[in-house]
Amino acid sequence: MKYTQTSVALAVFGLSSRALAQYTATYYPGSEPDETQEGQYGTNQCGTTASQTSKCQNAFINSADDFCLWGPPESTSPLGDGTNKIGNVEEIVVSYCLKDGYGTRIIPSGTLTGAHFVKVVNDQVSYVQVTGQGDMTKMGLYPGDDGGELDVTDETAWTGLGNPQGGVVFTNAFTGNYEQTHEWTSFISPVDFCFRACRDGPNAAGWCEHIYDTLGCSFTIPGDMGSGFDNCDSDPALQPGVYDGATFNQGDPTTPAPHPAAATYQCTPFASVGGGTANLAATPSSSASASGSSGSGSMVSSTSMSMSSASSMSSSMSNSSSSASITSRASSMTTMRSTTSSRASTSSTSASASSTAGSASVNVGVSGLTWLVAGVIGGAAAMI
Repeated sequence: MKYTQTSVALAVFGLSSRALAQYTATYYPGSEPDETQEGQYGTNQCGTTASQTSKCQNAFINSADDFCLWGPPESTSPLGDGTNKIGNVEEIVVSYCLKDGYGTRIIPSGTLTGAHFVKVVNDQVSYVQVTGQGDMTKMGLYPGDDGGELDVTDETAWTGLGNPQGGVVFTNAFTGNYEQTHEWTSFISPVDFCFRACRDGPNAAGWCEHIYDTLGCSFTIPGDMGSGFDNCDSDPALQPGVYDGATFNQGDPTTPAPHPAAATYQCTPFASVGGGTANLAATPSSSASASGSSGSGSMVSSTSMSMSSASSMSSSMSNSSSSASITSRASSMTTMRSTTSSRASTSSTSASASSTAGSASVNVGVSGLTWLVAGVIGGAAAMI
């Protein structure tokens, strides 16, 4: 096993990269700080006016006619082979949405030929997902790229801070009010995509798993990848990677077949999707709890989770790495994850030793921990 400087430092403290990557601050649209993770490429204060040069890193999954995907911010990258393949830009991708009103980039008209939105509300787990197909080169993806996984935390990147770093995901599909989903995962290639956001709860991490980064949509987010557009309800699909109570780990000698997509019902078809302006104004719930909370702040004033308190919570849980460091450390990164597309989801090409460790809370000040980690890194570098 090759140990990175970060993994050595985390091992000394008994912390997984996932523990540091996860954060518990809760935001509503309009209450986000400029950055939710220090040093991120873009911003979470995005305004309401779309721009094809936006660096917004907020995404929304509301319906087949109102959702966002992550895509490259530029046509080149300082990492890897210099192209904007997902493996090279995964930590700096920005949001492309079907509707104006979010301050993001717009998915160009004609990009999507299929988008199938599914909402699951269940005592076991609740989530929303969208799966489909199209020509994602129209939103900047590199032609011929195998694609990749973009998710809330990344155990394989040296920062461990997510793809994209600072990415925040919201939905209003459950109640009509916006709520943040702290667990989410997605895949995108030049020809297809999938995105699942799990409502906060004890099983959210299991159904929005982050550890099958080479196995594609059909393994982690099974759903309709065909043409056409619709909104459907569904019961939960089986938990990704779990078979008869045992968890498969990517890189095991045998890769099991993906679980099938769950049956859908009460479907509403659309002739086309996109266009129009989103409405971010919604009345927040009276509680700012991250656990199953619903609601949104208005674009003018924040709620009981004020901008200052939300920003403070985020700052206390952020790792003090910078995007400049990402560039300077490019030469030390052994491999940027390059994922197979969902069409090749059953191929196991990675020997990743990812685990299903839970998202433990870090109960120490991360700003102080950063300096301790820096000291450990300096001492550990000689051993690598």
